[in-house]
Amino acid sequence: MGKDFRGTDGPLTDEPDGTGIRLGIACARWNDAVTSRLLRGATERAEALGIADEDLDVAWVPGAFELPLAAQSMAQSGRYDAVVALGCVIRGDTAHFEYVAGPAAEGIMRAQLDSGVPVVLGMLTTEDRRQALVRSVLPEEGLPGDNKGSEAVDVAVEMARLLRSIAAG
Repeated sequence: MGKDFRGTDGPLTDEPDGTGIRLGIACARWNDAVTSRLLRGATERAEALGIADEDLDVAWVPGAFELPLAAQSMAQSGRYDAVVALGCVIRGDTAHFEYVAGPAAEGIMRAQLDSGVPVVLGMLTTEDRRQALVRSVLPEEGLPGDNKGSEAVDVAVEMARLLRSIAAG
């Protein structure tokens, strides 16, 4: 077997090390009761992984549909090792869910493929507000659930490290 490239320093279960990683976060204002919780989870996790304050920038966009362009601009700027896109689309009584959620996710994927920089999908797509709140729980709330913003930072750091490892050969 040839090389075994990983985005962590040890076994696949190790936490990624964010030291020296430059992270951009694009965050949607729409559904801000949820996205602000995702952002807090993301920034707290970035700090816990060792990402320095000066290596973390946040770009606010109006809604989830605008996330791909902001994420792509951040990824192509050369300033970031990875970008996280945070948003929340809640299914309603109209077709907006279909017009926003899928295209936004596709745009975020395209941003990473076109730029070569990891752009992590931290956008919730839920049936209702309750589901969104369960996926954006903050630790001090002591409630069941998790924070997808926090998880997105783990993915971003691991992917940034993995690409560095591959480039170094």
